[in-house]
Amino acid sequence: MDNIFLNSKNVFLDVINNKDYIQLDRVSVIYQSLRDSISKPLKMILFYGKPGTGKSMFLSKLYNDLRQSQEVYLYSTPILDESEFYKTLAQDIFKIKHDAELNFTQFMAIVKHKEEEDSKETPIIILDEAQLYSQNLMEKIRLVSDTRKVKFLITLHKTEKEDIIAKEHFQTRIWETIELQNATSEELKMYIQKKLMQANCFDSVHMFTTKAVNRIHSLTNGNYRDTNKLLYTLFDLYTVYEKENKVSALKTNYISIKMIEMSAIHTGLINV
Repeated sequence: MDNIFLNSKNVFLDVINNKDYIQLDRVSVIYQSLRDSISKPLKMILFYGKPGTGKSMFLSKLYNDLRQSQEVYLYSTPILDESEFYKTLAQDIFKIKHDAELNFTQFMAIVKHKEEEDSKETPIIILDEAQLYSQNLMEKIRLVSDTRKVKFLITLHKTEKEDIIAKEHFQTRIWETIELQNATSEELKMYIQKKLMQANCFDSVHMFTTKAVNRIHSLTNGNYRDTNKLLYTLFDLYTVYEKENKVSALKTNYISIKMIEMSAIHTGLINV
């Protein structure tokens, strides 16, 4: 099949590349809402969603779009050591390098000193995986935001547990709250087809019938990460069949429900 299955498999690798961002109507509306929120004089913005809803990919695109016109920093990996966190902020925002320990009081003194300088556009700090930061550090981030010398976009997983960010005294400082959700069945079909077309895997696009996508959606609940894992495994199975010259036993004009369910077993979406 001229590496059709292998190329299609690689489309669903679990990697974060803003060039792989897939534009869907609802996601585009959310993206524009976030862009609009960032342009407002807000101190903090909360962006959240369940794991696998595409937050990291979303942030990667947002960061790459914003940095063309304004000062923005993406902390994709949480800086859990407080001193390292303040040192990173000091260097990024104020271009001040600290080799020694830097505590909160010292950092706020730097902020106070810089208040006397000419005002400039407020830099934006995007904190991904914010649920990993301690309650103590999140409180200090709130105090930093109160200076209005830096704007924070707080991103975290949506969980059942009450988080420090959801508490009343913190919520009053978050003026915009935006949620990213799983895809509907229709959105998932468009997502799969656009990803394949974007990678020039046109022969695979027509294989995803509504029936097949509905079954995929029932297994993944529209979660993008789970869908990627499932389809990577699916095309891996097709690749194995191809190598063993058994591909003729498969229907290649549509995705077999049986193959979808076999892939779901492999990825743990179906327990046997």
